[in-house]
Amino acid sequence: HPLFIIYTSGTTGKPKGLVHSSGGYLTHTSWSHWAHFDAKADDVHWCTADLAWVTAHTYEIYGPLSNGLTQVIYEGTPGEPTRERHLEIIERYGVTVYYTAPTLIRTFMSWFGDELPTGHDLSSLRLLGTVGEAINPEAWVWFHRTFGRGELPIIDTWWQSETGASMLVPLPGVTTLKPGSATVALPGIDMAVVDAEGNEQPAGVAGTLVARRPWPGMARTVWGDPARYRDSYWKDYAGRGEHGGYYVAGDSATVDADGCFWILGRLDDVVNVSGHRLSTIEIESALVADPTVAEAGAAGVHDPLTGQAVAVFLMPSGGDSEVPSGGGAELDHAALRARVAREIGPIAKPRHVIEVPDLPKTRSGKIMRRLLAELVHAERDRRAGREPKPLGDTTSLQNPEAVAAVAAALASLPADDPAVAGLS
Repeated sequence: HPLFIIYTSGTTGKPKGLVHSSGGYLTHTSWSHWAHFDAKADDVHWCTADLAWVTAHTYEIYGPLSNGLTQVIYEGTPGEPTRERHLEIIERYGVTVYYTAPTLIRTFMSWFGDELPTGHDLSSLRLLGTVGEAINPEAWVWFHRTFGRGELPIIDTWWQSETGASMLVPLPGVTTLKPGSATVALPGIDMAVVDAEGNEQPAGVAGTLVARRPWPGMARTVWGDPARYRDSYWKDYAGRGEHGGYYVAGDSATVDADGCFWILGRLDDVVNVSGHRLSTIEIESALVADPTVAEAGAAGVHDPLTGQAVAVFLMPSGGDSEVPSGGGAELDHAALRARVAREIGPIAKPRHVIEVPDLPKTRSGKIMRRLLAELVHAERDRRAGREPKPLGDTTSLQNPEAVAAVAAALASLPADDPAVAGLS
């Protein structure tokens, strides 16, 4: 029986109304919340997600309530009235489980530096969690050392609107944690990384992330468009495996020698430079490892020589999204390009570096890389005297004002800047 319809993040530009069922969704949600948050009757659970998003549905409403927990529900920006707002809330209500997004953790790193502000008692915390997109190892370690006192487990969860609840996630006290990895599949879930034919990829080789059998929380259809449900998620591997097909998550990933999964980003977020497929998350992770960079978004933009070029949009540490220029640390573009080339390879070296005060993100914390590329192409069209193509869907953004901020940053670039010089 249908429980609710929820729309995808819009990273594809075409939102889909996913239908979740009552029994299956609640089973998956309630059990997984109990298992990987180690739910206790006296917990004060705080999932910081926007209430309208699936993260909040699952681990802010249905999961904690079905397990009888007390929870914090907060709608507001983390920097108002002060940047210590979240620390104040944790202390005031004795939050025991704090579940938030990597993008907010990186913001805290930018605001606070190596240590959290003094004067706040966070000793009630016993478990930390992350959700939204893959967390870079530097942010994981910082979160563990500061909020986690160097001792609390971090439950890095991978799942989607389509899956309903967590799919890849460590179990606290059971799974060996790895900074940057969502580790292994939840018990009962069968995940794999496969090639185009559906064969498992060897350790360390990137491929398509799939679920090889059904699970309780899976969306049952796309509202009013069952053909789109079939074609979007099942068609590519129809007939494979003992259950008649694989679910295509839309993410690229690898599995290491220990069987742990590493998410590389959306399949359509991969940048193809001269035939080399590069992960946007890997590029971003290399950049935010530099202390001058608070946030980074990487996207592939058209290049007449290499097909695509890597463009990176950087928020300097200590900046302010409400200040047009962003402010913050002075960025050394050449050094940051060299860092990416050194850590990933020369082919991944960003061609374009654009400083911005904010990055457009979905309510689940995903950077809208598609929008970043579209904004570059729109500015190129404008400078070349062409009519820019309309941007894709932006209704899922938590910060729609960031689109105008990025557009303004691009418009302010010099006429000869190759990022916006009217390339065809």
